[in-house]
Amino acid sequence: MHDHRRLGRELGLFDTDPLMGAGLPYWLPDGALVRHTLEEYVREAERAAGYRHVYSPVLGKRELYEISGHWDHYRDDMFPPMELGAEQVLLRPSLCPHHALVFRSRSRSHRELPLRLAELGGMYRSEPSGALGGLTRVRAIHLNDAHVFCTPDQAVEEARAALGLISRAYADLGIRAARHRLSLPGGGGKYVADPALWERATALLREALDSAGLEYETAEGEAAFYGPKIDVQIADPAGRESTLSTVQIDFHQPACFGLRYSGPDGARHRPVMVHRSVIGSVERAVAHLLEVHGGAFPVWLAPVQLVVLPVGEAQEERAHEVVRRAGELGLRAEVAGPGRGSLGARIRRARLVPYQAVLGEREAADGSAAVRLRDGRRPGTLPAAELLRRIAERVAGRGTGLWDAA
Repeated sequence: MHDHRRLGRELGLFDTDPLMGAGLPYWLPDGALVRHTLEEYVREAERAAGYRHVYSPVLGKRELYEISGHWDHYRDDMFPPMELGAEQVLLRPSLCPHHALVFRSRSRSHRELPLRLAELGGMYRSEPSGALGGLTRVRAIHLNDAHVFCTPDQAVEEARAALGLISRAYADLGIRAARHRLSLPGGGGKYVADPALWERATALLREALDSAGLEYETAEGEAAFYGPKIDVQIADPAGRESTLSTVQIDFHQPACFGLRYSGPDGARHRPVMVHRSVIGSVERAVAHLLEVHGGAFPVWLAPVQLVVLPVGEAQEERAHEVVRRAGELGLRAEVAGPGRGSLGARIRRARLVPYQAVLGEREAADGSAAVRLRDGRRPGTLPAAELLRRIAERVAGRGTGLWDAA
């Protein structure tokens, strides 16, 4: 059973320091590369799905979160206010109030809807020390978040499309949903008191799940304070569940912020706000990927995709040439030369790298490479250019496969 904390340190992906503080990990170069690749994958998928990206500040006035309802319903999970002159500002616990302000920054027409705003932004939650652990529970969260402002008639289709984005991402990442959960309110005063709002939003989410052909369970007491949500649950190797991705339909915050758009009838109408996150927080996503794959990331996500292994010093120049050509194709490759030990030792150290190219005297002379895959297969000797082409095609195609027949 793999522990992402041990793997993360062993592979040089992330670490912590008491001077930075608990729940505040930092990313090392290979970890930053994995994170950047994952972030760009999501941005690309969002752009293709019609999302437009924004940036918003990680601070907001206390009044902003009073309007959104976070201060009344969520303050125990927020960091204390900071005095800034006569004002109080807070580290944001969520991105949705900021995106509501982006929507209302100018007048909007029904012709612009659905307006899909996405951001991979930081948010902060005052997690108790006992709850913190590696990348799964942190205090500084980098969330793949988006908010779709749409008409009521568009809400189900937008929620269903978000579920489709999540499903495709999971396939490319080689992970799977343990189950889908429709999270509903429970007892107590932590939820917005508007029964009609809850009933309407819940009915729309059920319709989205049904239209997507997904089985789901309901769970009371797991909703957001402002509305129900679909939680895509994942399970670690020990069977412990957590939420990675979410889809929510929200009537509350559009009302709080007085959001309006002009309809085809010329009147002003209130939009629906669909919240969705494809991979949830980058931290939790990377932790889950580490544990599911044991550090053997899918090819397109691996920090090193190809290691070139010259048998002796005479082949090193040729090995560096292969790495240079790989870089021209956008591949991440490195040379592990004889200065790092015997060939067998170098092969073992590179066991998590998807592809190994061994260059002996004959391979260096004819421009080929003896190919080894991390799953133990040996496809044989190929021209180096052909090997690089195959790897580049595999990276471009995403997914989890290593090799196809010619």
